[in-house]
Amino acid sequence: MENRKSNYTGPRRRSSAPDPIFHFLFSIFCSCALLGCAAPGEPTYRHAPVPEAIGDLAARQVGDAVVLTFTLPRNTIEHRPLAEPPAVEIFRGMIPKGAGPGKLSMRLVYTIPGALVDTYLSAGRFTFSDPLPPEELAASAGGQMVYMVRTRAAKRRASADSNVAALRVYPVPERIRDLRATVTENAIELSWSPPTRTTAGTPLAPPAGYRIYRAEVETGPASASQTGESAAAQDVSKVKLKTPLELLGPTASATFRDTQFEFGRTYLYVVRSVAQYEADSVESADSLPAIVTPRDTFPPAAPKGLVALVVPATPQAPAHIELSWEISPEPDWAGYYVYRSEQPDTSGQRLNRELLLAPAFRDMSVEPGRRYTYRVSAVDRAGNESPLSSAVTVEVPLSEP
Repeated sequence: MENRKSNYTGPRRRSSAPDPIFHFLFSIFCSCALLGCAAPGEPTYRHAPVPEAIGDLAARQVGDAVVLTFTLPRNTIEHRPLAEPPAVEIFRGMIPKGAGPGKLSMRLVYTIPGALVDTYLSAGRFTFSDPLPPEELAASAGGQMVYMVRTRAAKRRASADSNVAALRVYPVPERIRDLRATVTENAIELSWSPPTRTTAGTPLAPPAGYRIYRAEVETGPASASQTGESAAAQDVSKVKLKTPLELLGPTASATFRDTQFEFGRTYLYVVRSVAQYEADSVESADSLPAIVTPRDTFPPAAPKGLVALVVPATPQAPAHIELSWEISPEPDWAGYYVYRSEQPDTSGQRLNRELLLAPAFRDMSVEPGRRYTYRVSAVDRAGNESPLSSAVTVEVPLSEP
């Protein structure tokens, strides 16, 4: 038998040298696994974003509530912009009056989802009101309320704690419910009844004073009548303000005169009572508002100093009468009317159709031998006409033959 030499040498072993293509693909896979793959231009994060800590938390008592304000963070701790507003977590604690230093226990009392944060923002500032039961304020009078805030852009990690804001809280006077506004020529006069109890119903010492706030509002159906009496009470938060509420000034009595107003504008007024507790003072909640649109229904004063001079006829002009009087002192005067009569006891007929802009008038329509009585009135920019001035009577002499 013929023996043939076989070419079989047993199982072949794969070369141990790495395949270049496999190495390239494996590198890409590892990079994606470590860094996360995203579309070109999209930012990628290895960790959940953490907002910067709030550093300007402030707290103040307004009526039966503590109002918190702070600037909402816009960046992460890595100085990257947050994609959307973070959720807000508000913590609160209480240190009773007279309690010594110790560990403060704070608990989460409010969580505002990021989707609702915009409703609390104004000019980049977050404002939140924490209402407190009046009975709790009475029981905790002089104690310290302490607040801290965190924000959260992801469930896994919250920001660091904000600064701590602490304030002493006290019972406050009940809100004023009968604020009245009356328009006069030179002021809008406010008046109200002093409160006698706190919001918890306990007797109240006379308030240390009052603070009056004013805002300009859109003129509309809610405006007061032209007499200037206050409009029906409304919730201030539901009134469309053209300007924010600003402090006009304090007063020790239950009256106030606003002399810095303009006719035709619509104003909203509120008053807050001030209660004094040793070195601390606290304001009540806003009173029910008074809304008023002052109308100028006040005529100027009658002109003074009216004089009449007869100018004899000349070859160039007939006889006539020159009138002059003192200029009106009102800042809103618009002009004058001149009246003439041949009966001293009647006002007679108005001589000028258009308002005179100067305190002088020349009457060229007189006749020799007649007596004329003149009176003058002033008119303001609102169209209000003053009473007639004192009368002057002159006689035009007969012409010489």
